[in-house]
Amino acid sequence: MPGGGRRATDETHIMFDIPMQSLLAQLLVGLINGCFYAMLSMGLAIIFGLLNIINFAHGAQFMVAAFLAWMGFSQLPLLLGPEFKINFWAALVLAPLIVGGLGVLLEKTLLKRLYHLDHLYGLLLTFGVSLVLEGVFRHFYGISGASYDPPALLQGGVDLGFMYLPLYRGFVVVASILICGCTWFLFEKTRLGALLRAGTENPKLLQAFGVNIPLMITLTYGFGVGLAGIAGVLATPIMQVNPLMGANLLNIVFAVVVIGGLGSILGAVVSGLALGLLEGLTKVFYPEASTVVVFVIMAVVLLTRPAGLFGKEH
Repeated sequence: MPGGGRRATDETHIMFDIPMQSLLAQLLVGLINGCFYAMLSMGLAIIFGLLNIINFAHGAQFMVAAFLAWMGFSQLPLLLGPEFKINFWAALVLAPLIVGGLGVLLEKTLLKRLYHLDHLYGLLLTFGVSLVLEGVFRHFYGISGASYDPPALLQGGVDLGFMYLPLYRGFVVVASILICGCTWFLFEKTRLGALLRAGTENPKLLQAFGVNIPLMITLTYGFGVGLAGIAGVLATPIMQVNPLMGANLLNIVFAVVVIGGLGSILGAVVSGLALGLLEGLTKVFYPEASTVVVFVIMAVVLLTRPAGLFGKEH
């Protein structure tokens, strides 16, 4: 057809004729998503790498922390009075501690019974826990979602000239990178991290030197869950708080962990941030592929390097 080639050329020209401000704004959205991918996948990598548990409840624990922050801000004052209102900064400390404590309880009561069994049993147990948590919150709050305003200190934005940067979104990026960097340093460059890695390779020998291996395992699981809690609180002013918010992210987060390498903290952080940016770029140039680009990359990585980009071949 004589007009077919011209129409295709016009569509291609429109596709790439994108204002720089729109491109940068979409890249910022992708970077923020990548920060959540990085924090969640880092917690998964820690739990799997040190405990050999595939924590399918990670998304639900992320959701519980978001609900705790929202309830402390909006629901607790209605029940007990305005003086009991919990602001964002208090929730950023309290909610991860509560969720981490619940994770410790889960590990001490159920997960510790499965360490000598196949990985599939831990996956099935944590999957069941996630369904229970989602069902409980869906029963009481539905699935419509609730909003949560950013703290007063981080409301508004800054005009950078080439784009408008909302203060809270900039805070999320900086806080996420700091948390990821500190966690990587803790596990890879400190004596505590060396003990944790040694405990996964030869726990009996380490226990002979007086190290409390069961306590170390319990606290490691609680710490990994606490990272999901921090991500959940940071997400409350950006995402709609609803029982499915964690499940919607979990599939992508598992793909990020596989791409980075199971058990690799550095791989989880780098892959999470990079894939968030790539997803943002895809939404600009080819929106139809933005929901599958991560899984296409995962398939390519599995075909070429099954252990992941930063994983170790066994």
